[in-house]
Amino acid sequence: MEQQLQSIVQELQIIRGQIQSLTAQFNEISLTIEALNNQSPDRSVYRALGGVLLEVEDRESLANDLASTKETLKTHLSNLNEREEELRNQYKVATENTD
Repeated sequence: MEQQLQSIVQELQIIRGQIQSLTAQFNEISLTIEALNNQSPDRSVYRALGGVLLEVEDRESLANDLASTKETLKTHLSNLNEREEELRNQYKVATENTD
């Protein structure tokens, strides 16, 4: 039983780390989309590719890429949050059975 609890706690820690990382990425993408939308159309926009900044010629394509990435992150975060809730319930049931 103790090994099961340790396994649940370990997975919870991993999931929590993934949630924090993806949340940071989601927030960064959101800020980038907002900045892109607020940027004057006559000003250049650049995209990082490796260690190089390249000028973006097709802003709409960039905006679509960012929106797609944001949606993917949102879906993945939702799945991780569901898994975290399942694990918390498993932990609760497991600890109640040890009392």
